[in-house]
Amino acid sequence: MTKKTRHFALALLAALGLSAATVPAGAQTVTSIRGADVSAPEVPAGAYKVIPDQAPIQRDFVQQPPLIPHKVEGYEVSKNFNRCMDCHSWSRYKEAGATKVSLTHFKDRDGGELSNISPRRYFCMQCHVPQMDTAPLVGNTFQRGAGLRQAQ
Repeated sequence: MTKKTRHFALALLAALGLSAATVPAGAQTVTSIRGADVSAPEVPAGAYKVIPDQAPIQRDFVQQPPLIPHKVEGYEVSKNFNRCMDCHSWSRYKEAGATKVSLTHFKDRDGGELSNISPRRYFCMQCHVPQMDTAPLVGNTFQRGAGLRQAQ
């Protein structure tokens, strides 16, 4: 630990009302906002499996980005190429039987229309996620469709 990092850590402890004696040396405990221990390692590779390709997945709330209902392993999405557009672009979605990219993805931050996908929306998996067959990392009480019923 550098001297600068140590000073920062001590200042942070002081701001939180703690002392260096409160936190054992070498402790790696990290907790969530709700107090759950999240210092355990992430899900190990192979502890999950990708759900097979399926029909589009129902959205659970207004403005939810669609979930990816197919495998995306090996898809290239880089600054030079976006594999998702092979099927989801406005010129190819019909022949691919895919959902076309929303018009909202062709607007800049000021609402102006663009001829290509906005750089803010180019990396699809920032918002759209593939589905896995695994236990949730964090429990929750969300019920599908509850938010939609309340909004009506």
